[in-house]
Amino acid sequence: MRNVVFLAAGLALLSGCASKSLDRARPDEFAVARQAPLVIPPDYALVPPQPGAARPQDAAGQTQTLDALFGGAAPRSAAETATLDQAGADAVDPGIRSSVGDPGTNVVDKGATTRAIVAAPAGDGQDARATANGATPSAAPVPAATPTPTPKP
Repeated sequence: MRNVVFLAAGLALLSGCASKSLDRARPDEFAVARQAPLVIPPDYALVPPQPGAARPQDAAGQTQTLDALFGGAAPRSAAETATLDQAGADAVDPGIRSSVGDPGTNVVDKGATTRAIVAAPAGDGQDARATANGATPSAAPVPAATPTPTPKP
């Protein structure tokens, strides 16, 4: 029976090669339409560049890129301006990034758990243990005993 299935599949595959349903004499897509000859565009009063002068397209490449991506500077709405004024956007300290890691910077104490996480050695967490309410972790977790049901008489 298995041989019959393989034989039928082989014949079905080979029969696709013998069919003449595809028209191999199709037209060439480049020969269908005539291509227009190249034409030199008219001169739009362009002046040749001055020797040694800066190229105008290279003057602000990064600015042109940002304008192309984001559409340039947009005026702020009244609501956005009011929100920024209330948040104190004009009183921003420009050197804030250099003073963040300063030991004199006031920080909030997040507790012993955060300190333990930050002080933990780098690893994949294979030996991680969780404790609750300051209990000491056991060497290996022990599964809870499952009560066996008693048969009813």
